[in-house]
Amino acid sequence: MPSSPAVARLNRVRWATTLLFAATTALCLLVLAVLASRTDARSRTNDLDNGVSRRADGLARTVYYDAGVLHLDALAEDELALSAERLAVIQASVPGRPQIRQAPTARAALPDQAGMDEIWQQVEHDQETVLVSLEASGREIHWAAAPVWDGDRIGAAVLVGADPAESQAAHDRLVRRLALGCAALVLAAAAIGHLLSGRAMRPALRGLDQQEQFLAEAAHELRTPLATLRLVVESGSTSLTRAPAALDEALRLVDRLGRLVTGLLARARVEAGTQEIELTPLRLDQLVEQTVEELPDSTGVTVATEPAVVNGDPELLAQAVRNLVENALRHGGGTPVDVSVTPGRITVRDHGPGVPAEDRERVFECRVTGTTSSGTGTGLAIVKWVAELHGGTARLAPAPGGGLLAELLLSADH
Repeated sequence: MPSSPAVARLNRVRWATTLLFAATTALCLLVLAVLASRTDARSRTNDLDNGVSRRADGLARTVYYDAGVLHLDALAEDELALSAERLAVIQASVPGRPQIRQAPTARAALPDQAGMDEIWQQVEHDQETVLVSLEASGREIHWAAAPVWDGDRIGAAVLVGADPAESQAAHDRLVRRLALGCAALVLAAAAIGHLLSGRAMRPALRGLDQQEQFLAEAAHELRTPLATLRLVVESGSTSLTRAPAALDEALRLVDRLGRLVTGLLARARVEAGTQEIELTPLRLDQLVEQTVEELPDSTGVTVATEPAVVNGDPELLAQAVRNLVENALRHGGGTPVDVSVTPGRITVRDHGPGVPAEDRERVFECRVTGTTSSGTGTGLAIVKWVAELHGGTARLAPAPGGGLLAELLLSADH
């Protein structure tokens, strides 16, 4: 994949998308975790208050007045009393000043006198079971006080308390688990977001790769004819006698450049999926002869053909033939180049040093990095691409007697 500013920007966008995905997930999970934490805290508090309230109500029904005398004997055997964390019965011998009448729980575990007064005043005011949070033994305790009636007045109250520490510890464990779970989910979401954003950007990265490849191939294809055109124009401009021939040659080169541009654009559009190649019946032997004839340095090229008809794209096939012949001229060391055409096959041979066996597949590949390319250039990569479009392939082999044999094979179905 090309390393370019555009790719770097796409990578930054990918990381930004990952961070945004993770941040959005974290925010949603944070809201859910806060709601869950508050709901759990509220539920535990309600459960605790309901528990002490039911226990106080139940014990208040076992305590009774008879002829103005408070009877507490039933508390000694009542399961609710025996299992209560904190329990006391308070009675107001002096109006508004309750005193502890019976307390199975240690006095230090009960509210102080000010707390008792506050509970008693609230019971007398509401005339029903009340819930109060007061400190005892240095800890915040939830208390429920249920009234005991003496005729038409409240003569005593059963006070039951519960320590929320155990419930709070369970709540704290839940909060820690929520935090750890949310952190794990955020990391998982970030990983998934990074993976998905990478997959989503693959088409864009492939497009950039194709763009870089196209630019490299365009430069490769246009460099030689442009250089030749410059030489022809310079030659015609220095001599009036050469001007007519130079003009004809320049027009021929301009036509060739037009065909090259058309072929390059066709390839770019085919690879981008915006155009399909149109295969038409054509004489492969005539196309090769015409293509070789138009080459500026075709004097060292011999062509031997047999009549052959294929279904193909003439511009793309001509481009592939030009690349094969120009590659042979460039790397053949100035040796003669032989071109032959048989049904479904174009063979180009040079008498140069050849290509090592381990490099014969690599030369058909071209990878662009910045402004440089690896392999032998883009020419043979185009040849292989054209061959595959026509259901065939391209390959290199050592020629008998020395040199290199390049073959363009076309499928009989195309």
